[in-house]
Order: sequence, then C-alpha cells, then structure tokens
Amino acid sequence: MLPEGRRFLLRRKGALIRLGGWSLLESAQTFLGGYCLARALDRGFLAGDTRTGLMWLAVAAAAILVGGPLVRGVFAQLAALVEPLRDALVRRAVNQYLRRAMADPARTDSGAVSRLTHQTEIVRDSFAGLVLTARSFVFTAVGALAGLLALAPQLLLVVVGPLALGLALFLATLAPMAAAQRAFLDADEAVADRAGALGAGLRDIAACGTRAEAADRTERLIAAGERTSRVLARWAAVRALALGVAGQLPVVVLLVATPWLLRQGITAGALMGALTYLVQALLPALHTLMTALGAAGTRLLVVLERFEDAAPDAPLMKPPTPGTPAPAVSPTPAVPPAPVTPAVHAGPPAPRRGGTRPDPLPHRPPVPPAAEIRSVTLAYGPGAPPVLAGLDLAVGPGEHIAVVGPSGIGKSTLTGVLAGLLAPDRGTVLLAGEPVAGRTPSELAALRVLIPQQAYVFTGTVRENLLQLAPGASPPALVRAVEALGIGELISRLGGLDALVEPARLSQGERQSLALCRAYVSPAPLMILDEATCHLDPVAEARAELALAERPGTLIVVAHRLSSARRADRVLVLDGTRPAYGTHDELLTRSALYRDLVGHWQGAGDRSAAGPAG
Repeated sequence: MLPEGRRFLLRRKGALIRLGGWSLLESAQTFLGGYCLARALDRGFLAGDTRTGLMWLAVAAAAILVGGPLVRGVFAQLAALVEPLRDALVRRAVNQYLRRAMADPARTDSGAVSRLTHQTEIVRDSFAGLVLTARSFVFTAVGALAGLLALAPQLLLVVVGPLALGLALFLATLAPMAAAQRAFLDADEAVADRAGALGAGLRDIAACGTRAEAADRTERLIAAGERTSRVLARWAAVRALALGVAGQLPVVVLLVATPWLLRQGITAGALMGALTYLVQALLPALHTLMTALGAAGTRLLVVLERFEDAAPDAPLMKPPTPGTPAPAVSPTPAVPPAPVTPAVHAGPPAPRRGGTRPDPLPHRPPVPPAAEIRSVTLAYGPGAPPVLAGLDLAVGPGEHIAVVGPSGIGKSTLTGVLAGLLAPDRGTVLLAGEPVAGRTPSELAALRVLIPQQAYVFTGTVRENLLQLAPGASPPALVRAVEALGIGELISRLGGLDALVEPARLSQGERQSLALCRAYVSPAPLMILDEATCHLDPVAEARAELALAERPGTLIVVAHRLSSARRADRVLVLDGTRPAYGTHDELLTRSALYRDLVGHWQGAGDRSAAGPAG
C-alpha cells in the first residue's frame, strides 16, 4: 500500500504545500507562546518593568487570536486530501464487487456493503485524524524546539532525551498493535459474514440437520473474536504506559535538572518558558499523535487491506449427508391476508372423471378423510379480523381438489393449517383421522408434504435433493418419478443425478420442477401444492399436476390457472362471505365469484381454459 499512498500524495502536491504553509503559522504561534512568556518574566515582571512584561504577554495573546483563521485554512486543505481518498475507495469497492460478481455470479460478497459504507468512512475519518495530528505534532515540535533553542541550548539536552525515549517505547508497540487490530477486524468480519450466511442458509441447515454443527462453528468464531479483543485491550494498556512515559518523564527530568540548569545560568523565565513548551504544546501534541497512531493509524492500515482482493469466502456448511431427511416447510405470511369467513361443509368425495368410484353414501364412510378441518377459526393476532372463520372441510382419500379465490383471501393460510404449520385459534385439524395438534415434525412429514410457491432446493447433488423426503426410495422409483414429471432433460443439463446443485444458478421453474419430483417420491399420502407450479409453463404444469394426481394419495392444489381447477375433482372457492365447494360445472352455476375468476382467467389468456378437463 505504501507505493499507492505515495502516488496519491504526489498527485496532490498543491494541497500538501498549502497545508504546510498554514502549519508554519502554527509553528510560529507555538514559538511565540513560550518565548514571550520567558521574556515577559525575565525582562518585565522579574526586572521590575511591568510595562515590558505586559507587552510581551500581549504579543503572545495576539499569536493565540490568529488561531481561528489558522484552523479554517488547515481544514480546507485537509478536505482536499481526504475527500478524494474517500471517492477513490468507493470506486475501488464498487469495481471490486463487480469483478467478483462477474467472475462468480453465484457467490455473494457479504463484505461489499461494509467496505462501501462503514469501512470507507473508517478510512476517511482515520486518514483525516492521522494527517491532522501528525501535521500538528511536527510543526508544534518545530516551534517548541526552536523556542527551547532560542531560550537556552541546555534545555534541549534535558528535554529531548526523555521525550525520545517515550516516543521510542510507543513506536515499539505499533507493530504488535497493528497485528492485534488486524486480527480483531478479521474476527469481527468473520462473525458478520457468518451471521449473513446463516440468515441466507437457515433452510439448508434445518433440512440437513446441521443445527449443532452450525451453532458450534458460530460459537468458535465468537470466541475467537473475544480472544482478539482481549489481546487488543492488552496492547492498548501497553500503549497507555508508553504515553505516560512520553508525557510525564520530560517534565519530571526538567524539574529534577532545575538546580543544574540554574547553575548554568538559565534564568527563571527560560525555565518557565521551557515548562510552557512542554505542558501546553509539545506533550499534548505528542499525546495526540500517539493516540492517533495507535488507534487511527493501525485501524487505517488494517481497513485499507480490505480493499485489496481477498480470498474467496469459506462455504457455509459441508454438503448435506446423502439421504438426510427433513420435513418440507412453508413460510408463514408476513402480512395477514384479507379476512375471509368461509363455512363450507363438504360432503363425501366426488368420483374422478372417467373413474368407477361409487356414488356418495349418506353417511361418512368407514375410511376417515385424508384431511379434515372442523369449525376452524384463525386470526393473525388479538383483535385482528379472522382469516378463516368456522370453516369445515373434508377431503377424501385419493381425491384431487383445487383451492381458488382472490389474492390475499387466505389460500396459503388454509394450506398452512392443513399441513400443521399454523395452529388455529379454534377448531380441529385432522390428517387421516388423527389430530394434527401435538404431532412432531417427523410425524407430520410422514403424513403430508407441502410444496410452497418458493420451491426449496439445497446445495447438494440432484439425487440428494430428490430423495430428501424419501432417503430409502429405490433407484427404479426415482427413475419413475423423473419420467412422470418429465424432468429428465433438466437433470441431464445439470450433469446427472450425482451432479452438484447450486441453487443460485437455477431458475424458479427449475427449482419447482425438482421440488415437485421430490414430492412425487415422498411416501406421504397427502400432497399440498401452494401455487407450486406458478413458474412452469401451462404444458409443464399440466403434466406435473396430472402425474401427481395419478400418484397414490390425495392432492390439494392452490390453483392460479383455470386449467388447474378444471383438472380437479372438486373446487373450493374462498370468497370471504359465501365460500362454495363443488365441481367446476356446479360452481359455474351457483358461485358468482367463481364465474368472475373463470372470466378473468380466460381474459388473461389461459389457453387451457377451453380445453379438455384432463
């Protein structure tokens, strides 16, 4: 970084020269402070000439009064150095991020925002403070040492030695202090990167069962950060000791050497002037310099390293163990949908089109419904209007139903209740005749599989993704699922069943295709699709839904196309006031909302609307 820093400063010679010019005035101010005080004592007050003493003090006061314009000029030239540095770092951070993104689009540079904002400001403030304090110390020291030489050369012999000793002790702490600062920032950035990676990979961690490993690695990073902060604190204590030596030893030595100095003919005014130089000018400037070098200086060097090309980030976690099962999950809605108060009493399942299912019996058959909800009411928070209110619904084994309704009416809420992810405020939810309440995630996963709109694919092989919910499935069963869903071409494009899947490189439709195939392989008797085919084209969607409907078990689909509703045995229409349940033809006759939805779908260009029911 030193050559770059040298080039940066050489390109701004004008600002440096002007800054030096304003700083020379500060040297003159420092010189006059101690010198005028010494002459006011020796030639004025101690000599009995009060007028002369006051005159010298007036000169010192005048030198102090010019400090206002001096500060203004210094800061104006300081800005000419600092702001271009900040702008250059911002450009470098942006270019660095773009280069990495183009080289590896799937890789997330989680430190880019920190470099662009927080770390850039750290460099800006640290560089400004360092230049300001280093300039102040140099020109203050020039003025003070010139004043000591003008008063009596012997004063330099007494002051310079202990001053140099304290400064040397401090400089000896800079290298280990910088190393400790670097380790602290590395640990802090590692914890921040880890937190961001965990936030993005929580579903991977839950799916692969690596909670304990993720927590252990995070705890190790936090512990490492704690250790580096303690090391940094210890070196800060050593630096404080060096500051004490440099700040107090010169004064002590001057006082101890006073008898000798008096024997050398040094006057009382000269001694007072020397003490003034030390206490009011030289030692405060030295203390400020040491603080800046110890804190801002080391921080500046360490943070600037972050703007160099860094090594790739470590992976979040090891690839999941093949065959590790995990329950499918669905995100809970962040904003409650519009209220709906359905009260649907569904009868026995209707026969599939073209099937041989017997006519419905007047009483419930001995086989319990695959899914049933009784008088279910659910609201998002006390006082909020219910999303579901008094809803009754029974879905028979092997039945295929579609759930339709306006956006926000509660379709996803219904799927969450059926899957056991949302607990109703009142009512009962049954799967295969048994209550959902109190069941463990593994027990629920054996009864149902829920595929949400945002399909979940984790980093692992294609085979591991497809067998996530059925690790014991046979190879022929997996082949049948791939053929039924028609995703053989997709798998070949990915490199085969043993190819590594990178979720960030998959489109939403490709993710949905893999998730649907995973659901097909699952042994769960109930499958719930919450707009899980919305990113597929109509042909691929039709093939997927028909394959899943032919799969043994019950299928519930939240439909977003008319074709999905026409393929179902029956349709549940949620409309907030008059929910309806029946076949497609029945609902066209007795549900105004369903007729409106059909008209909207047809107007939107659902080409399959007029086609066969499938």
